[in-house]
Order: sequence, then structure tokens, then C-alpha cells
Amino acid sequence: MEEKNIKNARTSITVTAALTFFVAGFEALAAHGGYKVGMNLFDFASYATANANGYCLVLVLANLILLPSVVLLYKQNSISLKREIAERKTLGRDILIGLAALAATLLLSLAYAFVHNAGTTELAFRETDNSLGTTVFRVIALVLVSGVFKEIYFRGIAKRFTGTVLGETKALLLFNLMFAMLDWYNIGFSFFAGLVWIWAYKKSGHLISSMIAHGGTNLVGIIYTLIISGVV
Repeated sequence: MEEKNIKNARTSITVTAALTFFVAGFEALAAHGGYKVGMNLFDFASYATANANGYCLVLVLANLILLPSVVLLYKQNSISLKREIAERKTLGRDILIGLAALAATLLLSLAYAFVHNAGTTELAFRETDNSLGTTVFRVIALVLVSGVFKEIYFRGIAKRFTGTVLGETKALLLFNLMFAMLDWYNIGFSFFAGLVWIWAYKKSGHLISSMIAHGGTNLVGIIYTLIISGVV
């Protein structure tokens, strides 16, 4: 059993690390492509997702390509991924926990927005593509794919498979560090948001809570971008 646990932990770390470094690598290349002399870290990071459609495509493909490995991991260990996400008897409570975590994350977002706005200069990337097609793609990539699949990678398999070897808390923190590395362009916001989503997952025992908080935060961010750009 111990050997099987170690194998499961190794697989879960390998899959999530692959997702992290692939997406983070794309972001780093995109940011490098927009580099200008005189930029600070906030300015440089703003170009990581400047190509919105390209970024969304990479995010969707990376998550989908690696998903079968995760599904197989659950199946090989006779664990129901469906029940890991939600169960009918606790669904109402889990949704409330998710909404509470969403509210807490949005408060963190306000603090991050203040720091981000204060840190950027005129050299930072300013979003201009708010077309319907790009907006729909953002919703698919950031709300549905990120909000659902990333929680399976960074919270679900962390607790379920790596936690049996490292301990639940250590595993969740390790994967949350990878989560922050994947989203390095938001300068640490994802790490602190991830802590809130870990709380939601542990509190409810189901991924639906952290999925609501994660996807909801991204949805509000998309709406906010549309509002400040004058689209809505």
C-alpha cells in the first residue's frame, strides 16, 4: 500500500508540475515578447496574458491534455471523482461555503487591484480586445476550465493522492505554491487566493466549494474588465 501511495503521489505531482511549467513558460515567453526598457515587474507581468486568445487556448489545451491522466488516477484507486466534486446531500452547504470563499477572495482582489494599479506605469499592457468572441473564450478558459479543472489538479489530487505521503496540509501548500507559479504574473495573488480555496475545500470536503470561489472570482474579473473598458 505504501508503494502504491508513493506512486500515486509521484504521478499527481508530475502531472500538476507539467501543467504549471507549460503554462507558466508560455506566460514568460509572452511577457518577454512585450518587454521594453524601463519596465518594472508589474509592467513586465502585464504582457504575460496580453495575447488573450493565445493564452486562453494554451490554458484550455494544457488542462484538457492532462485531464485523462488525472481521471485515470482516480479510477485506478476506485475513487469517484464525481463524489469528490459534489454530493447531493451536502450540496447546499457546500455552495454556501463556496460563496463565502468567493466573497473573501473578492476582498483580496480589491487589495491586489490597488497594489497593481499603484505599481504599473505607462509601459504596462492595457487590454483593448473586449470583442464578444474573446470574452466568450475568456469565460470558457478562466471560469469553466480554470475554475473546474485547476481545482482538481491543485486541490483535489493534492489532498487525495499526495496528502497520503506528505500529509494533507503540506501537500495542499506544495500544490498551492505550484498554483502561484502558474499564475506568477499576478505577483502572488493566486497564492493567497489559493489559501482561501484550500479552506473552502477542507471545510466542505468537496471541490464544488473551491470551484465556485475560483470560477466566480475569474468571472467577476472578466465583468470588471468589460465595465472599466466601457463595453458594459
